[in-house]
Amino acid sequence: MSLHSQIKESLKDAMRAKDETKLLTLRGLISAFGNELLTAPEGVTEVSDESALTIIKRQVKQHKDAIEQFKTGGRDDLVNAETAELTILEEYLPELMSEDQIKAVIEKKKTELGITNKAEMGKLMGAVVKELKGQADGAVVKKLAEELLA
Repeated sequence: MSLHSQIKESLKDAMRAKDETKLLTLRGLISAFGNELLTAPEGVTEVSDESALTIIKRQVKQHKDAIEQFKTGGRDDLVNAETAELTILEEYLPELMSEDQIKAVIEKKKTELGITNKAEMGKLMGAVVKELKGQADGAVVKKLAEELLA
């Protein structure tokens, strides 16, 4: 079952369970899928799993940014609401790699590319991010790469 279909089924389940937070979150996600489909070729009725993951990641990033803004503004009620929605969205993302696994990839790429100093950080980051293809948080990758090049 595609991710798009899975989310539609989850929406139906949320309706039956009268789970307002999940309902609101999944409706927003399906709306984003609909916007993506507007640019798709005629006859395409579902976004691909790859596109769905990209959209979900974008939504997760928006929620994380909103949480930071609300924390700064002292709006704990909105922080709680955004956190609840973020948790729902993260259920549909693949599990991220551990820091140890990421370090192994960084070290391998560092050796392959012959990188010896921090000046070549961009080159290393580009290669690592390309290899991991969304299996790791970019901020974590950057932090670990900086530690290895320090």
